[in-house]
Amino acid sequence: MAAVQSKKMKILYLMKTLTERTDEKHPLTAVELAEILQNEYDIPAERKSIYADIDTLQEFGLDILKQKGKNPGYYVASRLFELAELKLLVDAMQGSRSITEKKTNELIRKLESLASREDARQLQQQVFLYKRAKTVNETIYYNVDYIHTAIYTNVQIRFQYTEWAPDKKIHLRKEGAFYQVSPWALTWEDENYYLIAYDEQADELRHYRVDKMQQMELLKERRLGRDSFKNFDIVAYEKRTFGMFGGQEAMVTLKCADALAGVMIDRFGRDVMMIPMENGYFRVSVSIAVSPQFFGWVTGLGSGVQILKPRNIREEYLQYLKDIAARYQENESL
Repeated sequence: MAAVQSKKMKILYLMKTLTERTDEKHPLTAVELAEILQNEYDIPAERKSIYADIDTLQEFGLDILKQKGKNPGYYVASRLFELAELKLLVDAMQGSRSITEKKTNELIRKLESLASREDARQLQQQVFLYKRAKTVNETIYYNVDYIHTAIYTNVQIRFQYTEWAPDKKIHLRKEGAFYQVSPWALTWEDENYYLIAYDEQADELRHYRVDKMQQMELLKERRLGRDSFKNFDIVAYEKRTFGMFGGQEAMVTLKCADALAGVMIDRFGRDVMMIPMENGYFRVSVSIAVSPQFFGWVTGLGSGVQILKPRNIREEYLQYLKDIAARYQENESL
């Protein structure tokens, strides 16, 4: 009976061995495959049976090629993910602030299992986690699941919202009061996960960072705000907001140095209209959620950008700069 069971398992362990250990640079011969099955899995295998099993695996769809020459043997030529694709995913895991360090390591190990052992070692060599800013909220994965479930079942959610304080501890906003909203979409912006939801009390769509949510619950009340979300454009919304900070929406015209054309395209997309001006400048008119974050972005571009209109936004920005300058003048003696 054990021999029959062993025979049934042989082709599965052969597939496991080929998938985990072989690639174009690391093929294994039929003899080597038979030895691995015998020594590591206690499954007897003859060279001829290995050939037959490889034929079966090829018919099944596993891309196994035979290599001749100085380094002969069989190897898996293609996989669900290529090494370059896995590297991109590993970089995304590492760069995401919304994924904890613990979960990042778990996900990277799972990605490594999709590659050969040698390729997995290459993935390990590019993992640098410990100086990156990462969330400490392990409940984010449950939050995402709750939100998807709420959207699918068309119900509202409630949660407490948190923020960091100077004591480096997380504190509840609104003294722990619960927020109740109708979730409509999840979006990724500035390395963070955000929920787009309708707030009935404010009668508007708002966004919330998913890693700042705690004690989330699904409610029985049906979702509201369908009409508000129907014409909602997430891409346009992200272009209007800076760091996902909301503010008064306005059509703002900017005068920009030609050297900043790439900056404007990166920020507002390739459809942004750039109208040439004199002396190496162009102007753009874009819809913006005017906030201190927007003013900070403009300031970071220095003399290369100037707010032309509307006048009230231009004056508001000038006051923003004066307030900053005044703070430094107050502390000249420091």
